Amino acid sequence: MATELEFINNLIRDGRPHDAIERIDEYMAENGRECDEAFFLLGKAYTKLGDYRRAISNYNEALSLNRSSPAAAALAQLQEILDFYNTDLYNP
Repeated sequence: MATELEFINNLIRDGRPHDAIERIDEYMAENGRECDEAFFLLGKAYTKLGDYRRAISNYNEALSLNRSSPAAAALAQLQEILDFYNTDLYNP
């Protein structure tokens, strides 16, 4: 049987980030806010929605709880996307 966090990850993977955010909020209300994996999944959900500010905030929160969280790689990947600069787009 899958855990609640695995179920939430599947919601994100299946393109249901709003449902995932709702479930994470419920999970944190029941289990506290000391779970780095929950913050990591929240960051994934917000990334999926294109809300990069909230995604970065949640990835950083996951890292503050666990420095070896997969949020480190996700944050680096998101930062790389945001730092992308293509000069050809500005010089027609």
